[in-house]
Amino acid sequence: PHRYFTVGHIEGAVQVQRFKDLGDNHRSPLMYFPTKEAFQQTLRSWGVNDDSTVVIYDDSSTALASRLYFLLELYGFNMQQVKVLEGGTTEWTAFEELSKTPVKNSVGKVTLKPANTHMFIEWTDVYDDVVSRRDEDIILIDARPEKMYTGEVVKHSIMAGHIPGAINIVSLSGTSGQNWISEDDLSTMYQDIPKNKTLYVYCHDGFRMSLAYLQLKSLGYKNVRLYNGGWSHWGNRLTLPTVMGDKPYSGDYDL
Repeated sequence: PHRYFTVGHIEGAVQVQRFKDLGDNHRSPLMYFPTKEAFQQTLRSWGVNDDSTVVIYDDSSTALASRLYFLLELYGFNMQQVKVLEGGTTEWTAFEELSKTPVKNSVGKVTLKPANTHMFIEWTDVYDDVVSRRDEDIILIDARPEKMYTGEVVKHSIMAGHIPGAINIVSLSGTSGQNWISEDDLSTMYQDIPKNKTLYVYCHDGFRMSLAYLQLKSLGYKNVRLYNGGWSHWGNRLTLPTVMGDKPYSGDYDL
């Protein structure tokens, strides 16, 4: 957020506006993926070129950083040039002071590629593959907090609960403050998820599922796809089925 960035940031950093820069402002909900053209323009405004090394950090759980990481990969940026700073500002300030000096970058010339369609899914994929057919080769993961999954808490949606068939693995449980938990603990967190399955992942606003994506990729999962729009889309469509409670298929729903 702007108020935190102005208080202090790592020297040389540019500010990322999470909704304006990392979502599609022309569609509702806001956290659809931005178009290639819009995201490319954003990167260029930050001074990013095709050969730039991009270091990403945030001041929380790396969920926001994970969203930017995912978008860079989605649009074909060279991911060998992308790093995520574990620990964010907390880790940095243990050794260095933060800066208040604004950065003036020249306009970059990065050129992105069309979106990799194997990295994301739409609501129709979720409905057809998981809700309707119950494809056993696909696992649907809800990365939101438990009470949002069960329907005890409703946030910016008409419907409560979760998508039928979804299991709840809270991606934020893989963090401790601004650091990730150990690799062994992270492996334990996802131990019931076979690596030979296709994983569909969603959350509410696009950040927690991006964190789950980064966690799963770090553990060696190959086929991970994010639901573009997530619960902020599904939970606001009265024609789509939802389930209350802590079980994937508990309760009745109409197809």
